[in-house]
Amino acid sequence: MTTPVVFITGASSGIGWQTALAFARAGYHVCGLARRQDRLEALGAEIANMPGAHGEFLAVAGDVREADAVKDAVRQTVDKFGRLDVLVANAGIGHSGAVVEADWEDMRTVTETNINGVLHSIRACVPAMRDADGGHILIVSSIVAAVHTPYTATYAASKAFVSSLAGSLRLELEDDDIDVTDLLVGRTLTDFNVNRLGPIKRGASGLPTMEADQVAETIVQAARGRPRRVVFRLFDRLVLLGGILVPGIMARLAKRQYQPEDCGI
Repeated sequence: MTTPVVFITGASSGIGWQTALAFARAGYHVCGLARRQDRLEALGAEIANMPGAHGEFLAVAGDVREADAVKDAVRQTVDKFGRLDVLVANAGIGHSGAVVEADWEDMRTVTETNINGVLHSIRACVPAMRDADGGHILIVSSIVAAVHTPYTATYAASKAFVSSLAGSLRLELEDDDIDVTDLLVGRTLTDFNVNRLGPIKRGASGLPTMEADQVAETIVQAARGRPRRVVFRLFDRLVLLGGILVPGIMARLAKRQYQPEDCGI
């Protein structure tokens, strides 16, 4: 049987790194796209040294904000492995700070990465999936897509965009036998908070967290089952329900966590 091939953006750390490992263990060939070549090489070495049978890894350094860079990475993937079956649009960056006072370049980086990067990835991968007679797109969104979050509004809005995109895109691509899954990820233990742009570096305190490898294993399961939507934990489901039933209360709870004065800024 033909070995399936997955293309993962933001593969150099966190969820992307663990997802690459999980797919390789599951027997997929993996292309990892990220800006940090050294980290991709380290990921490739870890996959190569896995015990037992596993997929191969292709490292491609590039920025999802650049459409041509993503297209070139997809071309390299197809050249090496002969096909492309799965996209995990994972690359993203966080942001905190008031919309009016936030640094504009930070806000632009967030929207160009979290929105444009997903669009570039989809537009580059779909033609290759059509050539393979079908495929699957998994978009890494967040539970904040459905909750009003003062002082992280730019990030939350970017995730609301891609979640909405997932629902519409699934219908657009159904005749091509390309499924789309919206992955609503909750708080995960990664470097995300450290790397987020804006003045507030810590995340919301006191909330339950997942390990990145747990998220990765669920993503691999979703690639097999092709659901429309994945919510990872009961806690995350409760947050989403709160955003529907009591949006004002949820927004005020979020404001207490993120407003600058609570962080000594």
